[in-house]
Amino acid sequence: MRDTIADVVTQLTQARWTHVALPTGDLDKAIEFYTTLTPLVVVRRFTDESGESAWLSNDKQVETPFVLVLVSFDKDRGEPLGLLTPFAHLGIEVPRREDVDELGDRARELGCLHWEPRYVSETVGYVCALKDPDGNVIEVSHAQQVFDTVRAKWADTAT
Repeated sequence: MRDTIADVVTQLTQARWTHVALPTGDLDKAIEFYTTLTPLVVVRRFTDESGESAWLSNDKQVETPFVLVLVSFDKDRGEPLGLLTPFAHLGIEVPRREDVDELGDRARELGCLHWEPRYVSETVGYVCALKDPDGNVIEVSHAQQVFDTVRAKWADTAT
């Protein structure tokens, strides 16, 4: 059984996009938002002399790890620090149109719905958007086909 990260042998063989980092004024509220309204789970939490942070990712994401890093600097604690507004956003694709509606309903109840669920176009699909506790926009989409398009592009070259 592996007990530490040092025991894990890296498989990284080329440069890879691994994360997006966002500041937050309240790390616990941000973690609760992302783990309640998105498929993300906490991978790791850190504390240092500047504050604390957390890495969130899709559960058991092994083949293509990608992380949302939430950073709460002590000097900024308590202040909303949203950077992704009014259109800039993080995108999450869901498998069913009903998933967009259900998340929209939950977000509306929690007071964090930013865009009502709606069909935009063939390229954009059916979307809604939420605002995290710092005001950052999180788009939830169905039939946007980002996941499928990227996988299909390199399906024949996968090793």
